[in-house]
Amino acid sequence: MIGEKPRHGYELMKTIEDRMAGSYSPSPGVIYPTLAWLEDMGYAAPSAEDGSRKCYRITPEGEAFLTSNRGAVEMLQARLSGACGGTREDVPEPVIRGMENLKMALRLRMRRGNFDADAAAAIAKALDTAALEIERT
Repeated sequence: MIGEKPRHGYELMKTIEDRMAGSYSPSPGVIYPTLAWLEDMGYAAPSAEDGSRKCYRITPEGEAFLTSNRGAVEMLQARLSGACGGTREDVPEPVIRGMENLKMALRLRMRRGNFDADAAAAIAKALDTAALEIERT
């Protein structure tokens, strides 16, 4: 994505989420170590933009790497677009709201911890029931 245009970390997270139609949203713990690795490899370079935020751009070495691996990149992009079934704009707002509510409920419950066998079974049953209902639509 930084090969398309320079981007900062938050923009990358939102772009990935949008391209995955909301089915996946990478965390800062995924994005920023990846950007640091790309910088260490010489494939991306940061520049200060909007104060302290780093905006990453692709380097000539990164362009060469993308060019030599174009087939793998295209295959990965095809798999991702097939997995999510379109763009986030194609997903009705009530579905997006429901997905976000479910993600938030799971995050909050996991943050509380204390999963005994009964709690784990109840959560799994609720998720399985929701999955079955969605498959039936």
